[in-house]
Formats: sequence, structure tokens, C-alpha cells
Amino acid sequence: MPTLGEIAAVASARLHGCDPATVITGIAPLSSAEPGQLSFLIYSRYRPFLATTRAAAVILTPADAVDCPAPALVAANPQVAYARAAALFEPAPEARRGIHPTAWVSPAAQVAANAWIGPHCTVEAGAVIEVGVIVGPNCVIGEQAILGAGTRLVAQVTICHRTRLGQRVLVHPGAVIGSDGFGLALDSDGRWLKIPQLGSVQVGNDVEIGANTTIDRGALEDTIIEDGVKLDNQIQVAHNVQIGAHSALAGCVGIAGSARIGQHCRLGGGVGVAGHLKIADRVQVTGMSLVAQSITQPGAYSSGLTVEPNRVWNKISARLRRLDELFRRLTALEQTLNRGHSPQASSQDHKD
Repeated sequence: MPTLGEIAAVASARLHGCDPATVITGIAPLSSAEPGQLSFLIYSRYRPFLATTRAAAVILTPADAVDCPAPALVAANPQVAYARAAALFEPAPEARRGIHPTAWVSPAAQVAANAWIGPHCTVEAGAVIEVGVIVGPNCVIGEQAILGAGTRLVAQVTICHRTRLGQRVLVHPGAVIGSDGFGLALDSDGRWLKIPQLGSVQVGNDVEIGANTTIDRGALEDTIIEDGVKLDNQIQVAHNVQIGAHSALAGCVGIAGSARIGQHCRLGGGVGVAGHLKIADRVQVTGMSLVAQSITQPGAYSSGLTVEPNRVWNKISARLRRLDELFRRLTALEQTLNRGHSPQASSQDHKD
């Protein structure tokens, strides 16, 4: 178990009233932390728990340290410090190397000697599995796919043909990367004709892809996920989409084809992005919003209506249905008033 001194070094935090030799057994919230555990204060609404916490030490800002009776690890950004500290308590994947007896690996695939191919996996011809890669159980690696050094597929992941993952990519269970994009042409007889998806998917370094997320291959050009992107669970990324470096997308985001998401963007849960749009760098879109036009300037954007009591919502809904009618009536009224105050009308009034 790490000591407070070791945690402070990793978290870039300053010890305040702490014995650096104190051993920490785990991390817990302020309200339930026990002696020997580390806690943290990130959101101000939890500040009242400082007075009663039993934690061995608390990660917090210099301002909050003034009111903290417990020993403290003082950090400019407690959330970042907490993330680094918590990593010390996360169990590392079991160190394995080789190919499980139940896996099938094509003789034409390349697998690094220290990589691990787990039970019931399939690795097709031309695939390249680089050093330190961990392929969990029931994964499928398609033809000519490349998994960069240190990448980990947790379980039940499908990497389709010619897809390339960079280094240290983490893919959670059920994700599918490189499936066909939704490309169709409507024939004269009313039937849909499939358009071959000839591109691939290129994923950068240090990317995380959540459970059951799907990233489609490009129609002609590649779908591109740049370095450091974090994708939550059940996200749909359509063909030819590009997501800029270090952007983070929460669960159930849907991005239609050929959209461009900038760098350092944040999309809340359930956000929808229409096709062929561009979102500038450093844009935040709040949850359940619909992006129906390009966003050219950084900042926070929202759309949609928040939840209301049902009786209130019924009234709002009824009034929304009359919005066009009310707008037309208001416009007609303004035009009537403007005509009544026109120069000609004023002149006639003066003569009368």
C-alpha cells in the first residue's frame, strides 16, 4: 500500500499536517471514509463533511485546507490529484504473454512475443499485434488490422479489417471498431443499394473507447479518432467522422457522417450531431442537445427543454403548438401599428 508521501509525489500535492509515512489502504468519500483511507473534496456541496470525516487525509484546494481539521494533501486541481492518486489503487491486468490454446491466430498474422491473445479470440491474416498488447477473451481482430503497443481490448471487442489502433488504447467490452458505415443509394425501383465502405478507422494514441460503442469505417476517406480522445459507452460514430485530440464524449452521443469535432471539445450525454457539420475547438455541448448547424466559436452551447412537472409541460406543449399562429398575429399587429405611425399617416393626421 502507498504512503501519503508517495501519493503526494504522484499527485503533485503538498502535504499539510500529514505524516508522509502514513500508509493508505484505499480511497473513499468524505462521508464514509474510515481511518487509514484517503478522501477528497472536489465539489463545494460536500464541504460540510470536512468537519466530521474520519479520513486519514483529504485532497483539496489551498482555500479549503483552511477549514479542514484533518491532515490534507493540497493541490491546485484536486480532481486531477485524485485521479492520479486513485490510479495507485487500481489493480493492474494480470501479466500474461502468449496465445491461449482456444484462440485461433492466422499463420499470416504477426503477434509480438510478449503480447497476450486470450481465450476464444480470432486473429485474421495480416493482422499486427504489437508489443505489450492484451487481447481479452472472445475478441475478433480482422484482416490487416493493427493494434499498437500497449493497447488493451478488455473482452468481446471486434476490430474489423484494416482498422488501426494507436498505442495504449483501451477498448471496453462489446465495442465494434471498423464496421461498415451506413452508406446507401436509393435505386429507381425504390430499393436501397449498398455503397461499399472503402475507407478504414484510424485511432490515435491514449484513446479510451467505452462499452458497446461503435465506430464506423469511412466510405472513401478514413474515420479518424485523434490522440487522447475519451469515448463513453454506447456512442455511435458514423463514417468519415473526425474527432479532434483530447475531446471527451459522454454516453449515447450520436455523430452523423462526415461531421468534424474539434480538439478539446466536450459533448454531454445524448448529444446528437448532424452530418457534415464542423464544431470548433474547445466547444462544450450540454447533455441532450441537438447540434443542427456548425459551431464556429469556442464556448458552451445548449438546446432543448429541461424537465418540468407534467401539468406544466402539458401547458407548455399546448402553447408551443400555437407558436406559429401567435407569431403571425404579432407580425400582422406590428405591421398595422407601423403603418399607423408612418410619415404619411402623421402628415394626414396633422392636416386633419
